[in-house]
Amino acid sequence: MNRNFLYVLLGALLVGSAVLGYSLYQERQKSGINITVGGQDGLKIEGK
Repeated sequence: MNRNFLYVLLGALLVGSAVLGYSLYQERQKSGINITVGGQDGLKIEGK
């Protein structure tokens, strides 16, 4: 393989992993209310 192609492939992998990490971070930071029904606590409402 050409060395330039390997650099492009490595760059694409780095960008892809950064985008995936940012997406997962944003998913965890969602605001709102979490309602859980069932389990050990019964009905549970949490504000985030």
